[in-house]
This record gives sequence, structure tokens and C-alpha cells, in this order.
Amino acid sequence: MCAAVRRLRKRLGRRGAALALLGFGKVCFGLGYVLTPHPDPRGLELLAQFGGIRRWAALWVVCGAVTFGSAWLRIGRDRWGFIAALVPPFFWGCAYLWAAAAGDFPRGLAIFGWYATSHIGMILWASAVPEYELPHLARQERL
Repeated sequence: MCAAVRRLRKRLGRRGAALALLGFGKVCFGLGYVLTPHPDPRGLELLAQFGGIRRWAALWVVCGAVTFGSAWLRIGRDRWGFIAALVPPFFWGCAYLWAAAAGDFPRGLAIFGWYATSHIGMILWASAVPEYELPHLARQERL
């Protein structure tokens, strides 16, 4: 089992592991809305005007699948995975910000902040992480 985990970690690398985790989470989140008989769109009225909450939830599923699939690509070809990971939280965060600014959903400001930091901020950070790290010079000199 340990050898299989090591091979998987080596195959995915740092960025691939982040993409796989992000993609799987986005698919699960989207399916939660798609499979719910009557999803609650409070704060998402702006999006619901343009296609219904289930269609926007399907965006989470599709972008999550693209993100997860990009985890398995070679280094340097994973940019579309990070772009796909940004799309759903950007739209949903903006909808919550709009609802808060309009006074329809005051809690929307907190949810917008959560999307901006926990989703968009972390995705941007993960996209900037180098796949390989060069050893520190001081460590190299000691060897």
C-alpha cells in the first residue's frame, strides 16, 4: 500500500495533488446542489435569474472534472485546471457580494469573503507553487 501511495504522490506532484483535491471537492459540492430536490438559492438570486441554481451547480461539477483531470497532466500543462477551479467560486462569490450590497442577503458579505480567501486565494496560491524545489544553498554547503 505504501508503495502505491508513493507512486501516486510522485505521479501527481505538488500541483497535481492540489488539483485533484480541488477538483474532487468541486464535483462533490456541485452534486450536492444538483441532487438536492429543492436546493436553497438564498443569496444566489442573481445567478438563478440566468439559468437556475442547478445549472450553476452543474458548472461546479464540470469545472471540478476539468480540474481533477488536469491533475494528471504533465507539468506546465495544468493551467486550464487552475483556471477551471477559479470559475465557479468567482461567480458564486460575486453573486453573494451582490446580494449583500443590495441588502437582500446581509450574510452574503461573509460568504463572499470566504470564497475570496478559502477558494480563490488558495487556488491562486497553489497555481504559483513550483513543482520542484531547489535545495537551499546553506543545506547544500553542509553536505
